[in-house]
Amino acid sequence: MNWQLQEAKSKFSKVVREAQRTGPQVITVHGKEAAVLLSAEDYRRLTDMKGTLLEFFQNSPLQGLDLDIGRSRDRARDVEF
Repeated sequence: MNWQLQEAKSKFSKVVREAQRTGPQVITVHGKEAAVLLSAEDYRRLTDMKGTLLEFFQNSPLQGLDLDIGRSRDRARDVEF
């Protein structure tokens, strides 16, 4: 659900309950999305580390492929300012 900032401020308890009950609550300022209120459970799920960066790369489906990751030695193009 979307909430204008003024309404979210005046009904903060309701916004929190809605985040817990129905999911993330979007807060807008002058009609543009400015913030999102998440339940603690949603936040933990999004930020929960699922291993180290090394483990991520070790478990990659690309492991063992012969990828050319070398850098081009070409000169940069000329740019006019």
